[in-house]
Amino acid sequence: QVQLVDAGGGLVQPGGSLRLSCVASGSIFAIYAMRWYRQAPGKQRELVAGITRGGSTNYADSVKGRFTISRDNAKNTVYLQMNSLKLEDTAAYYCYAEVSTSAYTGVRYQYWGQGTQVTVSS
Repeated sequence: QVQLVDAGGGLVQPGGSLRLSCVASGSIFAIYAMRWYRQAPGKQRELVAGITRGGSTNYADSVKGRFTISRDNAKNTVYLQMNSLKLEDTAAYYCYAEVSTSAYTGVRYQYWGQGTQVTVSS
């Protein structure tokens, strides 16, 4: 079993910053793609940012230049630094990871964190 625990959300004023973190634990052989998604009330879950095991990143157009995704492979952790937050960034943020639990099967499983709420409000 693999667990993802995401944290770091909170209430922040427009223009402020937050740093989310997500730690994976359990029967992990290797973690491949790690991503952050978000879901606002009444909206579909959307991809915010992703990072490969090698460090290549991609971002939603709405967060480019404001958010930075990074990871520490030794700590099985992914981060999302969010700067210049806007009202429309308000959402529950979920981390996602593709995990291999065995060196022999090559099978990758998908896991999700429980979500952390980010509220941007004046």
